[in-house]
Amino acid sequence: MATFRLHLSFLLPLLLITSPSSAQSFALQNTSMASPTQILAMPFPSTYPFRNISLGSFLSTTPTGSNQSYWLCPSGNFAFGFYPLSKPQNFMVGVWMPRTPENTLIWTANRDDPPLLDGTSIILTSNGKLLVRNQGIQERPITNNSISATSAAFFDDGNFVLYSDTKVIWQSFDIPTDTIMSGQRLLNGYEILSSSSDTTFSSGKFRLKMQDDGNLVLYPMNTTDRGYNSYWSTATYGRGNSLTLNLNSDGHLYLMNSSGYFVKNITESKDSSFIYRMTLSSEGKLELYSHGLEKNGSLNSSVIWSAVEGSCDVKGICGDNSYCILKALKKPSCRCAPGFSAPGPERTFLDCARSFKDWECEDRKYNFTIDTIEKVIWQDPEYTDDIVTEDDCKETCLDDCTCMAAFFDYQKCAIMKSPLRYGKRTSNSVKAFFRVPHNVTTTGSSNISPPHLSRNPTGSVIERGLHGSFNKWFPISLALGSGLVLSLALSGFLAYRSRMGWYYRLSSNHSLKNQVNLISFAYGQLYEATRGFAEALGKGSFGTVFKGILCNDAEVAVKKLEKLEEEGEEEFRTEVNVIGRTHHKNLVQLLGFCDEGSHRLLVYEFMRNGSLAELLFNEENRPNWEDRVKMALDIARGLLYLHEECVTQIIHCDIKPQNILLDEFHTAKISDFGLAKLLTPDQTRTLTVARGTRGYEAPEWHRNVPVTAKVDVYSYGAMLMEIICCRKSLVVDVPEDEIILSEWVYKCFQDGCLEKLITPEELEVREEKQRLERMVLVALWCKQEEPTLRPSMKTVVLMLEGTVEVQVPPHPCPHSAQSMIS
Repeated sequence: MATFRLHLSFLLPLLLITSPSSAQSFALQNTSMASPTQILAMPFPSTYPFRNISLGSFLSTTPTGSNQSYWLCPSGNFAFGFYPLSKPQNFMVGVWMPRTPENTLIWTANRDDPPLLDGTSIILTSNGKLLVRNQGIQERPITNNSISATSAAFFDDGNFVLYSDTKVIWQSFDIPTDTIMSGQRLLNGYEILSSSSDTTFSSGKFRLKMQDDGNLVLYPMNTTDRGYNSYWSTATYGRGNSLTLNLNSDGHLYLMNSSGYFVKNITESKDSSFIYRMTLSSEGKLELYSHGLEKNGSLNSSVIWSAVEGSCDVKGICGDNSYCILKALKKPSCRCAPGFSAPGPERTFLDCARSFKDWECEDRKYNFTIDTIEKVIWQDPEYTDDIVTEDDCKETCLDDCTCMAAFFDYQKCAIMKSPLRYGKRTSNSVKAFFRVPHNVTTTGSSNISPPHLSRNPTGSVIERGLHGSFNKWFPISLALGSGLVLSLALSGFLAYRSRMGWYYRLSSNHSLKNQVNLISFAYGQLYEATRGFAEALGKGSFGTVFKGILCNDAEVAVKKLEKLEEEGEEEFRTEVNVIGRTHHKNLVQLLGFCDEGSHRLLVYEFMRNGSLAELLFNEENRPNWEDRVKMALDIARGLLYLHEECVTQIIHCDIKPQNILLDEFHTAKISDFGLAKLLTPDQTRTLTVARGTRGYEAPEWHRNVPVTAKVDVYSYGAMLMEIICCRKSLVVDVPEDEIILSEWVYKCFQDGCLEKLITPEELEVREEKQRLERMVLVALWCKQEEPTLRPSMKTVVLMLEGTVEVQVPPHPCPHSAQSMIS
C-alpha cells in the first residue's frame, strides 16, 4: 500500500524544468504571484510543449483562407476553438480530442449558455480579453480574469492558459466541467458536473464533489451532501480537510493532501505512453479512459476503470416514482410505478406523477385496488417491527390515502408516503404494493402481478370474486343506511367548513410533494439540526431563519414560518413551488421543506457571508469596487433567469440588499421568494396587491394598474445605486443635496463628477471610470418612473457587460424618491 507516503512524482517535474525562457517556466518561477487555486490546479505542466497565441489572434466558425475555427496544440491531440454541435451551424467554445472518432469533448466554456451560431468569432483582443463576438457586434467573455492578458498558450496536456507577462491569470484546468485530464486536479471543496447527454453538453444530472471533510463522493444534482443521496465514495471521511483528487500521466488516480502525501489510491499506475482522462458521464458513471495512438494517427478509447458497475446503481438516473431497468447493451431505461405516468413521450427519465388526484381518494369516488411489482425497491423503506401477512400490508395501504406504496419483505411491512426515490431492480424477495383506481392504466413493468384486493366506495375491503355477493346485498344496505345518513346530515353540514379547510390544506400539501423534487424533512430532524432553533440568522415578515447543521455536518438555513393563517400557508406554498422548480447559480437553492402538522419550515443552502445589506452598509468592511461590480452582474443574471429563462416567468416583487445573500466566494444569490408572482406563458402583466419594500417599490404598485417584470427592474436600479455608492437610498446625516441617493447620483452625472460617488483609489484605472459611468447610466435607466422606459433585465446584463452601448437617460421623476421622506 502507498498510503501516507511522500509522492515523489509531485516533485519530479521541478527537476525537469530546463528552459527558463519558456512562458511556463516563468510561471513556475513566479508561483508566489499566483493564487493557491492556480498553483494546485495545474501543478507542473512545464514538461509539456505548448503553442503560443499572441494578442489579436482570432478564430471563426466559418474559416476562410488563413482563418481557422480552432487551434491545435503541438502534438495535435487537443484542439481549442469552436466545437460543432449535432445541430447544424451550432457551436460551443471548448477543448476536445480531434483524433478520437467521437471528437471527445473535455472542457467547455459557458456550458449552460445558448449555443453559438454561425458567424461568431473567438478573439484574444489587443487589450487582453478572451471573448466571443457574435456577428461582429455582441461580445461575451470566455474567461473571468480581471487582469488583462499579454499572451495565451495551449499545452499538449489540453490546458489553455492566459498570461499577464509571466503570471498565470486564468487556465481551463482551474474550472473543469465533466472531465479531469492527466496533470489536472479537482481541488478541495470543488465539483465537476456531468453533461445532459452525449450530444448536449450543458450541466446534467450528476456531480462528483471533493468534499471539505476529505471524502470524494458522487451525488445526483440538486441534492444535499448527505449519505443517503450518494451512490459512490472513497470512504475517506475525516482523513483531512485539504485533500485533492489527482490524475497522473500514467493513469494513477489518487487523493493527496497539501503536504504531498498519499491518502488513498483509486487506481494503480498504467502505461505512461497513453493519454488518460477521468469523465463523469451523462448517465452518472465516473470512468477512467485510456487513449492509445493507432497506426493511422487516430486515438482509440477504452474504459479501464469505473466507480459504478451497473447503470441502475446510479442514484437519480430515473426520476421520482419510477425505477431503473437495463435494456440492450446495458443501457438504462426507466419505468413509472403503477398509478404513475411519465410527463410525456421519451421523458421517462424525469419524475413520474400520480395518474389520479388525491381528492379522488378522499371522496371515495373510485374503487381502489392493489398492483404488485416484485423485486423492485426504492430508497430505504422503514419496516415496522410487527409480523404481518401480505394481505395485511395491502390493506394498510388501501386504508391510507397518503400511501404511495407498501413494501413487504419477510413478513415486515413499510408504508411509503413521500415521493419514491432511487428505484431499481433487486435480487431480494421484496414486493411493492401500489394503491391505484380500477380505471387507471398502470405503467409499471410487464411482470406486474394481477391485483386481487380492492376498495369499494363505502371504504370496506372486498375480494374481486365477491362482487356478485356485494351487488346482491347493496340495496338492503342502502335502505338501512339511508336513515343514518339523514340523521348525520345536520352535523355534517355544521362541520363542512372546518372539514373543507382541513381538506384543502391537506390536498395542497400532498400536491406540493408531487410537484417539486425536494427533500421532505421531519420536524424532529430540523429541531435537532437547529439545536431547538437556538441561533437566529434573521427575521422576515413571515418567519425567522435559523442556522442548522444536518447529521452529515452540512450547514443549512432553516426558515420557520410563524404565521400559519392563510397568508402564511400561501407564502409557504409559493416559496416551495417557485424555488423548487428553479436552478441557477445566482439563486439561493431550496434543499427541502417540512410539512408536518402545524409546522411549516423551509431548508435552504447556508450562505456563509450573510446578506448584501450587512456587507454593503458596513463602514468598516465594505466590499471593494471589483467585488461590487461582480455582485451587480450576479444579481442581474439571476433576475434575467427569473424573468426570461424559467419555464414559468417569475416576478420577484421584493428585490433589495437584504434579500441578496453571499456564499463563501461572495457570489451574490437572490433569496426570499415569499412575495413572488408567477405569470402564465401567455401573460406579460398581472393585477395584484402592492408588494415589496418602501424605497425599492416601483411607482406602478400604487396606481392600481397591472404590473410587469419592470417592477423588479426598478428595484434593481435602486439597489444598483446603493451598490455603487455603498450607502442607503435615504440618508439624513449628509449634506442636503445628498439625502436622496437617486437625486444625488443624477446631479453628479450631470455635473461630470461621478468620482464623488466612490473612493478615489477605486478609479485609478481609466477603464474603471468608464465602468462606473456605465453602471450609473444603467441604474438611472432602471429607475425611470415610466415602466416602458426601463430596460429589460436582458438588456441590463448586456449593458453592464459592455456589449450594448448605454445612451444618456432622461431625468428620473423624483416623485417616488420624494415619497420616501414624505
